Amino acid sequence: MRPRSPRPVFLLIALAAYGCLMAVGGPRAAEPAEKVFKTKQGDVLYLTLNVEGGAASVEGRFRDRRVPFFKTGREGEFGALVGIDMADIPDTADLKAEITYPDGVRTRVFRVAVAPEDFREQRMTLPKDQVDPDAAALKRIGLEKEKVKTVLAGFTPDRLWGSGFLVPVEGTVTGAFGSKRILNGQPRNQHNGEDIAASLGTPVKATNDGVVRMVDDHFFSGKGVILDHGLGLFTMYFHLDTTVVKEGERVKRGDVVGTVGKSGRATGPHLHWGAWLNGSRVNPFALARLPFGTPDLSTR
Repeated sequence: MRPRSPRPVFLLIALAAYGCLMAVGGPRAAEPAEKVFKTKQGDVLYLTLNVEGGAASVEGRFRDRRVPFFKTGREGEFGALVGIDMADIPDTADLKAEITYPDGVRTRVFRVAVAPEDFREQRMTLPKDQVDPDAAALKRIGLEKEKVKTVLAGFTPDRLWGSGFLVPVEGTVTGAFGSKRILNGQPRNQHNGEDIAASLGTPVKATNDGVVRMVDDHFFSGKGVILDHGLGLFTMYFHLDTTVVKEGERVKRGDVVGTVGKSGRATGPHLHWGAWLNGSRVNPFALARLPFGTPDLSTR
């Protein structure tokens, strides 16, 4: 009779952002390794799954979104970043991890409880043509949205980033992420990034290693750069004054990608810093607060 591969044991769930992730018990008393984890809209969870028996790969799913796991460099340990979209319904949902062994697949089920975030309301008065674009501008905006959508739909199967995400520029953080914007009295979509006010021309740095997937000048976001960090993680740098990188270029954590500006629809010089994780719009500061002191994720 062929011996069965050892079952995986979930050893560690690390804090992601704002100190809100916490184990609170298991949904099934018979399987104490299955737990419920608390988080909130816009956060990023960092998970590590320790498996035995020579597992080849681990792939997860959460709310119909892909959760790719990667080897952390520790024996038998896989890690993953789970994005909680800023508009995810506040409730509890399954996170399933499928562990592939030479003789088959084992599935472990965990629960993630998403609490509502208290996003603020932001009222702004802008020139009419920036709020109500004409037909030509609307056509341009539509094409630009499709280009960004195509970029973010791409998937690099390798983890390009290392440990520790940088805040790309020093300045005044407005707390605009997720804010419900009202422009000239008209309700608009939630703000999907964080704004950092800084002096015109201040260098903007790559938050981590990656590949430049887009350098362009758009109607709303102005001059911008999108970096691909692998495994479905992208960061965005908008309203720049200048860009100093090219599409397809490899960048390292801390490399300058451009300078702070006020291009596009902006009322003053600032950086719009955004993050996209496997279909989720997440607060980029959640990346900067990830607990990457251990394990060492610099091992590719």
